[in-house]
Amino acid sequence: MELHIVIQGRKDLANQLYDQLRDNIESGRLAAGVQLPPSRLLAAQLGLSRKTISDTYSRLTYENYLIGKIGSGTFVNSVSAHTPRTRISSALASQKSVKKWQDITLPLRHPTLEDTLRCDFVGGATAKTQFPHDDWRRCTQYALRQMAQARGFYSQPEGLAPLRSAIAGHIAFARGVKCTAEDVVVCNGAQQALDLIARVLIEPGCTVAMEDPGYTPARLLFAAQGANVVGVAVDSEGIIVEQIPENAHAIYVTPSHQMPLGMPMSVARRQALLEKASRIGAIIIEDDYDSEFRYEGRPTDSLQSMDPFGVVAYVGTFSKTLLPELRLGYAVLPKVILEAVTKAKQLTDWHTCTLPQWALTKFISAGLLNKHIRRCHSIYAGRRERILARFTGDLSPWMEAIPSTAGFHMAVMFKVPINLGLLVELARKVEIGLYPLTGFYHNVQPRNGLILGFGAIETLDIDPALDRLRALLIQIA
Repeated sequence: MELHIVIQGRKDLANQLYDQLRDNIESGRLAAGVQLPPSRLLAAQLGLSRKTISDTYSRLTYENYLIGKIGSGTFVNSVSAHTPRTRISSALASQKSVKKWQDITLPLRHPTLEDTLRCDFVGGATAKTQFPHDDWRRCTQYALRQMAQARGFYSQPEGLAPLRSAIAGHIAFARGVKCTAEDVVVCNGAQQALDLIARVLIEPGCTVAMEDPGYTPARLLFAAQGANVVGVAVDSEGIIVEQIPENAHAIYVTPSHQMPLGMPMSVARRQALLEKASRIGAIIIEDDYDSEFRYEGRPTDSLQSMDPFGVVAYVGTFSKTLLPELRLGYAVLPKVILEAVTKAKQLTDWHTCTLPQWALTKFISAGLLNKHIRRCHSIYAGRRERILARFTGDLSPWMEAIPSTAGFHMAVMFKVPINLGLLVELARKVEIGLYPLTGFYHNVQPRNGLILGFGAIETLDIDPALDRLRALLIQIA
């Protein structure tokens, strides 16, 4: 690779070279430790004498920008004596828009490897020990063979046809979704599906209704696109339909496993929601994020399967069943917005990477997804029972769990006044990750509680973690 240096004319050649090399080092374009080309090679590249190159290298070495290593070459010095230049920026015409995005506080960020705690009750995450690495590796090899046969063109924005067909079959079997492959758009996780649907439904100032408490990243996404987001209270049956504004363009709900409280939406409430959405012309965005894991009661179909009006956009993800890092999700769209969302997908990123698409196609069609879900279901069921036993046992004086029949998180509420910030801080010091419910509330008065995810914490770590939590509650409550 050639070093990017531009020499103009035939005058002041050494100073031109010196100024550009120094600027590249000070700006960071030439990072500490990078090796510069040998003087003979750079001289041939730039059409300069070797002496000009050597003299410039010597000058920069004297000023501590470069360091020569005998037998190895010339390198950018990692301990330079120079002071970085300060760039003076002009006023930005789009500063108001930029500041709007800068001011967003991003919730639910998962910890980095360095910040990971031994016992982390983070929601929406799974343990890598459960991921079928060998099966996925074989599926990835299959994907590489498929890609080798392709012509190297861009793929279709709606996703690979075999994967869309596999997804349609899987969700019809597992969730009762009524669709064909043509209704499916493959996305980079459920969050992109929400973004694409919002792009075609939302204009600045229009109203979006959603559960309160609800999934905060969805609320922030809708607001960032200019929507007036109205939080609608929930009760034991789900969102209170009568409180949904008549001018809502979209209604975001999590009917199978309410985020974050966990209760399912009743059949009567679902029917009322569908009728209202049809009457006011709103699209219902059904986020069915983790309902494939159900532990008690009769299975509930998706809201989309009950829709006689064609107003439900069904959003699903493989982040909960497989790994969040794969960034694979999908949307099953009503005809009225399907074409618009497909075009928005193409304009956004053209299409989702085809390598994981082919791998997932093989994973589903070979029956490996259902096998993996069955295995994880048994693990999550055991963790859920252990947590419930503790909150109906020795932790019951302080907290109570809200019954949740699906997913791999639950909400627990405090029965006594508690300094929640202090509890979270002290818990981190003893290697426990706790996450308050307060960040999920918008217009409704927050309740004091925690969201306990049990997908990422190992089963054997649950009791020791809750023992430490109990000790902290005795200390500060």
